[in-house]
Amino acid sequence: MEDIERDWDKPIAEAGIAAKASVIVRVGLLDLSAGTGSFRVREMMHRIAYPLGVHVRADVNLTDIEAACTDGKNRITEVIDLPTTGVNTERIWLLEHFADWFSVNLGEESMYHSTSEVSSGLMQHLDAKDASQMSADLSKQLRQAEKAEKAEKAQGKAGRDAVLDALEIASRHTDPGMPTAAQLSVHETDWSQSAMTQSLAARAEQEKQDEQERRERHRRDGEDAEERPETAEVMGPDFEQLRDRLRTKSAREERKAAAADAEGFVTKASGPRVRAHKPPKGEYAEHFDHVGAAAAKPRKSGSHGITVRQAHHRLDMIEHRKPLYTPAFAGLASAIACASFVFLLGGGPYDMVGAFFGAGLGHWLRRRLFKHHLNQFFVTFVCVAVAALVCTGTLRLIGLYDPVALNHDTAYIGAMLFVIPGFPLITSGLDMAKIDFPSGIQRLAYFFCIVLMATLAGWMVASIVHLNPTGFEPLGLNVWVNGVLRFLFAFLGVWGFSVMFNSPQRMCLTAAMIGAITDTLRLEIVDRGVPAEAAAFIGALLAGLLATAWRSSVRKGWLPPHLGYPRICLTVPSIVIMVPGLYMYQAMFHLGSFDTQTALDWAFRAFMVIICLPIGLAMARVLTDKSWRYDI
Repeated sequence: MEDIERDWDKPIAEAGIAAKASVIVRVGLLDLSAGTGSFRVREMMHRIAYPLGVHVRADVNLTDIEAACTDGKNRITEVIDLPTTGVNTERIWLLEHFADWFSVNLGEESMYHSTSEVSSGLMQHLDAKDASQMSADLSKQLRQAEKAEKAEKAQGKAGRDAVLDALEIASRHTDPGMPTAAQLSVHETDWSQSAMTQSLAARAEQEKQDEQERRERHRRDGEDAEERPETAEVMGPDFEQLRDRLRTKSAREERKAAAADAEGFVTKASGPRVRAHKPPKGEYAEHFDHVGAAAAKPRKSGSHGITVRQAHHRLDMIEHRKPLYTPAFAGLASAIACASFVFLLGGGPYDMVGAFFGAGLGHWLRRRLFKHHLNQFFVTFVCVAVAALVCTGTLRLIGLYDPVALNHDTAYIGAMLFVIPGFPLITSGLDMAKIDFPSGIQRLAYFFCIVLMATLAGWMVASIVHLNPTGFEPLGLNVWVNGVLRFLFAFLGVWGFSVMFNSPQRMCLTAAMIGAITDTLRLEIVDRGVPAEAAAFIGALLAGLLATAWRSSVRKGWLPPHLGYPRICLTVPSIVIMVPGLYMYQAMFHLGSFDTQTALDWAFRAFMVIICLPIGLAMARVLTDKSWRYDI
């Protein structure tokens, strides 16, 4: 801590290894607390360490990081722990902009986005409540500036055309006998050459006159030497030969200077000549490309200007940002998501209404309890029990007016689905795809623990109120109407889960569009006879490809720069709705009834779908990302 305090107001590039490591590891800590996987945490830490000249070796688990940092001279190891885990996609997004702002200000290129102006603006306005709107405003200003620059370039081109016209006029000569000017018979470039030729001829004539003057001076000097022989005796016998060599050298230098002036046809500025940096060529050229580049390439303004204090101040603002949505609005999003989820599972209007009220109140209560830092598993059990009871109570109230509602015993399963830990499930598969089994297994164990607590609470409620979930009744809708409704409710469901993950609205809508396409396709091909496991793989693969295409479109300038969201913030919400929550609960329900054969059947069906989702995303990364395609 003393080393960090000593370098607190020093440029971070000049600070000690302790101050540099404090920023590197803290960025990893914030990324880990946002729910992302260990592969992305390592990537983010390396992106911060690279411009500082620091090498990082990190072991990342579910709630802790052990990182060893070295700059080639000193080495330091930091170990940090998180009290719990959660999901915050806005933080993941802001950390990408922080990494770009950090790199650009240290003289490197932007890493995550094609332009760094939006990232720099965001880092200056982290106190704004809606960072997404701020980025949109910055992007709009950037586009306006680009249009103005193009207009200026167009005007400049017109000005250059005027200059060329003036040169063409200057290339004409006027004959006193002619009332109008006649163009030369040579082209404009030939005019320059003829002018150069005239200059060379004049210089040759002047050189001839200078040579005659030198000969005359030499003759006079010879006569003076004969009259004063003592001069030669004093200067030595080689005086005449030395004087001739000096005169010859002086004449040669004058001729070289005249030739150089004629060749360039320009006036040279006084001062040293600056040579352009020419990197070597060959097999190992990239290792020597930096030689001479520092003098030839001016350093960007602001490089090395970030102090340790400034870096931590930005991270403080990112860490302490308040959630984008109140518990009430998050509860509403949860209600919409779970009601949509129920329709996609085959439920009807009464099932959707029950799930709406149960999930809405359950997630609102969860947000309120998490504010007091209560244990996650305890909160999960309580909130799922409350959601199931509210859903059942709502259907009982509706049953007073329509007895048909009393037969909808499966709706309460949909009210429990807001607790599905989609981020740990997907990131566990991605971590294991990157051969990071400690982190992957920990995340998978965490997922099963949350699911176990949720299904156990649901089974206890079902046992108390005597529910018998046998499935949803067929709706009998037209194929086209069913497809349109699936698209609509898949959009709303993914939007609701994105809000629960604290995504900005533009990110929510982007993920919702991807989820609507992929989940509708999944359900339609299942109706055509494709196994649910294969359909889940195809849906996840398509979601990964669409998210990559979206991000690439932003980088290429086809979409505004403020829409460049992290892939994981788009893919995970879009496929969470594909997680077989109904299968998992059915397995727990039949297990509680000691119907082990049916329980194992549902459990294996759920397991097959679960493993196909991260495999589909990982396959999309392998197809589109070289760092995933090769083991390096």
